[in-house]
Amino acid sequence: MKKLQQLLKTIDGKGYKGYKSIQGRYSFHRYELAVDYVQGDPFASPSKIRIIIPQAYRPLKEEWKQSKERTVYVADHITRSVAKAIQQETKQSRGSGKSGLVHIDQPGQEILERTAVQVKQDKTIICLSVGLPANGRRINGKEAEKLFFTILPSVLRHSIFSLTDQELEESARLADQHVAIRKKMKEHNWIAFIADGAILPRESGVTSKPLKDAVSFKSPEENRVEVDIPHRNQPLTGMSLKKGISLIVGGGYHGKSTVLQALENGVYPHIRGDGREYVLTDSDAVKIRAEDGRQVTSVNISAFINDLPHGQSTTHFTTENASGSTSQAANVIEAIEAGATTLLIDEDTSATNFMIRDARMQALVHQNKEPITPFIDKIKQLRDDLQVSTILVMGGSGDYFDVADEVIMMDQYEPFNVTNKAREIMKQYPASRQATIEQLTDKINERVFLPSTLQLQKGQKKKVQAKSLDTILMGRSTIQLQDVEQLVDSSQTRAIAELLRYMEAEGALKQGKSLVTLLDEIEDIVDQNGLSVFAKFPKQHPGDLARPRRYEIAACLNRMRTAKVNGQGSE
Repeated sequence: MKKLQQLLKTIDGKGYKGYKSIQGRYSFHRYELAVDYVQGDPFASPSKIRIIIPQAYRPLKEEWKQSKERTVYVADHITRSVAKAIQQETKQSRGSGKSGLVHIDQPGQEILERTAVQVKQDKTIICLSVGLPANGRRINGKEAEKLFFTILPSVLRHSIFSLTDQELEESARLADQHVAIRKKMKEHNWIAFIADGAILPRESGVTSKPLKDAVSFKSPEENRVEVDIPHRNQPLTGMSLKKGISLIVGGGYHGKSTVLQALENGVYPHIRGDGREYVLTDSDAVKIRAEDGRQVTSVNISAFINDLPHGQSTTHFTTENASGSTSQAANVIEAIEAGATTLLIDEDTSATNFMIRDARMQALVHQNKEPITPFIDKIKQLRDDLQVSTILVMGGSGDYFDVADEVIMMDQYEPFNVTNKAREIMKQYPASRQATIEQLTDKINERVFLPSTLQLQKGQKKKVQAKSLDTILMGRSTIQLQDVEQLVDSSQTRAIAELLRYMEAEGALKQGKSLVTLLDEIEDIVDQNGLSVFAKFPKQHPGDLARPRRYEIAACLNRMRTAKVNGQGSE
């Protein structure tokens, strides 16, 4: 500690690069400070430090580390406490550029495995970014001393050192409850569960916080189930949706899309008080939408699209500018290829000609003149041949009544099971459209991405960088992920970017493995070694990464304009 103070006094007023001399480790009361990386300029990316707290100074109970879920939830709670303490710390250093900045990778409403706080058997590690103070481009040693010896100790004192065991125990208990609900879902073949009393609407389209005074969820009697979960005196009740085809209908602005949005985010656990903490969806559920203009590389969309003009292949379909229908077809096939067992679809973000073609249009445009086989003709085959369920929001076509196992109607944000009524309507108004039937099992290709897919070179350097939640710069190309709707945290995007760097360095695509095998191996690596294995500073400071699902990793590879796939363009 005294060594760091002396160094800061020595370099005060010198050129900013003099801060490089403080890299190293320093002992403080109750923790150790590791300065891992020092920024070269006050306006550059902040410096990276770690706070290493031995188990003796902030004991974390062994039972909190008994399962992966408990460890992740406890680490998440500590991360949130540090973020809150940073926000409340009013004594800010002053200076140019990022002087005095203190930042931790702050979570949103979701509980994700991340690297900001790492709970180990013998210690807890907190990864922070700090802006080392400067006047112009000269070191401001006094402000730096205040940063390290006043601000940081205050942040720690009001976060991890003031957290009670009861608070951390509550996080561990929430993990137990989520595990219990998912176990029940698996036992009873549920693909979704929404608890009674859940608050599904959000404040606005730019925040994921719950809407105040919103109508709470109440399950239809036909769908109400009870779940016994630990650390709760009474069973949890709510609506279950079983494997198969579930249709969500209703008038505009009555809550159909709100339910689906809650379900697409239900693949991630949420914090207590979010309103959706007991909304859980099949972990392998993928949101499907039309995505005009996206890259598609050698995807077999022939189950949905055939006989394109000019003889373009649909068994190895490739385009730099997909239409609404071809992009949605590719999204379905790619999701299933990656392992999806549930598809989530909203008609509002779908291509109409991909979803439905009614009897009158079939009569006018003969089948041999229409290359698109609509989704309605394949949805039951997805269920029966591939065991892939679908939850579909549909307000514009009653033809989907014919294929639905269950119909839920939203009326002023309240759900009603109208399956029997829908069947009565089907008898009263029988459909006259003709369905196209053929096997699906041979339509899902297993692609192998070639090493030349990863083109990181830009000039003399290799570059891959996440610029935002939905953009990754790789070499000279840009990967756009704005329509990958289950990517919820920019730290997930950073993790994907670092994964691309890792894959290129390790030659992961040189082994000729299928995409499925590649995704399986990536998940195994993270399970065994943690996310930090992909970081630029794997042995030091990996503190701004959050775990993406295999489906979002696959989505990134599939949207690369540099993608090269084995067998591309061949029949």
